[in-house]
Amino acid sequence: MTRSTKAIYLIPILSKSLDVLELLEQHKAPLTLEEIHQRTRISKTTVFRILRTLVHRGYVSRPEDGRYRLVSRPRKMRFGFGGQSSALPFSNAVTESLRAAAMATGIELIVLDNQYNGEIARQNAEEFIKQRVDLVIEFQTDRYFAPIIADRLAAGGIPLIAVDIPHPNAIFFGVDNYRAGLEAGELLGAYAQKFWGGQVDLVVGLDLAKAGTLVQSRITGAFEGIRSRIGNLQDGQLIRVDGTGLEEESHKAMHAVLTKHRKAKHVLVAPSNDTSALGALRAARELRRDHHLAILSHDCIPAAMEEMKRKSSPLIGSISREVATYGPRLVQLGLALLNGESVPPYNYVEHRLVSRFSQLVADRSARSS
Repeated sequence: MTRSTKAIYLIPILSKSLDVLELLEQHKAPLTLEEIHQRTRISKTTVFRILRTLVHRGYVSRPEDGRYRLVSRPRKMRFGFGGQSSALPFSNAVTESLRAAAMATGIELIVLDNQYNGEIARQNAEEFIKQRVDLVIEFQTDRYFAPIIADRLAAGGIPLIAVDIPHPNAIFFGVDNYRAGLEAGELLGAYAQKFWGGQVDLVVGLDLAKAGTLVQSRITGAFEGIRSRIGNLQDGQLIRVDGTGLEEESHKAMHAVLTKHRKAKHVLVAPSNDTSALGALRAARELRRDHHLAILSHDCIPAAMEEMKRKSSPLIGSISREVATYGPRLVQLGLALLNGESVPPYNYVEHRLVSRFSQLVADRSARSS
């Protein structure tokens, strides 16, 4: 076989990538993009794309000085992920996003189900320690177990990223709960003004108490957003009950509230998530009170999106946390931590309001300005 015939089996971009890796290996000191371009004589655009890919895959690091250096990788990186619960749609969406990102990045991902239970989450953390993972991404809801889990992982020398519920000394990743709740409340208030003439008899917040104050600030924000639109509300008209973030418990809690307040005809409901919202809605329909409610929740799970398509549904909207972005951003944060890069303690995801009534808020804001 001739040399030219052999060449047709080569992959040019892979060959150039190896040239970059070999250069970084030869030069123990870190190099700039310009230096790598000059020494390899590969086009600067191609060098830039190769370096970005190598950084993304964890083979190369780029600290704040802007220079690239080879990262020692004696074995494939292993991340542990404690998923909130396989019974919850949003949790499953986070898991799938993370699986896809880990696969694309060449990371081995070990997934354990926390089953919405703090004790099981603690046991899973012990398993991650036993398996000697490089980093743990923890999505568990019980604030009482958060310090226990964080302390055990710290003792094992394992960095921790906490999803949605803060853990001591962990990097936080999740939504800005108060701001998301505030936007939900503003739309609920605008809805009441538009369709109920501003009359509101009752505002119900369905909390997730065990998650702690940060998650509960979704409800705090919602109440403030409603107050900004409906100025004559009294403290006794705003009540908070624990829906636990689960459908059955939220169903029971909402059933009890509506039974107690039989005369309330204009009820705004701010649940902690869509699963809780669906439970509240089921209670209202059982009591034939759904036409008295307007509900706006969080997560945009498929069942909630289908419910919102019904024009007569009291579920008027949900706050999307753009769950597809969770996986790539979590992997990026994890690699940055392991590469010794500076990582902000709080990392907020983008959120957006999904509702056929969202223009109500924009219209009022335009009139106010």
